[in-house]
Amino acid sequence: MFFVIAAAVLLFLDLVIKYGIENIPDTEFPRDIPGTNGKIELKKLHNPGFPFGFLKYFPEVVRTVPLIITSGTLGVFSYLLPKKGKTAEKAGLALILAGALSNLFDRFFRGYVVDYIHVKKKPADRIIFNLGDFFIASGALFIMAVSVVREIMMLLKKDGST
Repeated sequence: MFFVIAAAVLLFLDLVIKYGIENIPDTEFPRDIPGTNGKIELKKLHNPGFPFGFLKYFPEVVRTVPLIITSGTLGVFSYLLPKKGKTAEKAGLALILAGALSNLFDRFFRGYVVDYIHVKKKPADRIIFNLGDFFIASGALFIMAVSVVREIMMLLKKDGST
């Protein structure tokens, strides 16, 4: 239950931030985020496509593909929830689902994803993203890192037993 609540809280957080960004006049952007020494700023970008506007002229594809992927992720998450263990996978999937559902909400109800974080340092200076994107990337990296560590541990255990 913890992971479901965590995903819901993170989803809500990103949606609230997007709502706030949408209600600030365009003339107020960009603005530096305090405490980042001018390296990170808030911007408002409406992205009707995938990252970097890829396939923005194919809105049905842009809505359908994430819906299918999110549905599959939700299925795996639902399967793992009642099982003991697999805590790392549950945490990673909770992060991925929070971000995916937030962006899916945007795609279906706004027709575009609201992006608002801009890192002004190369090589990331061409990317504007939102917290949901960060959750998706973090969750995927976390699951991959845990898988690699587990694989290494299994190899070490196997190597030590021969």
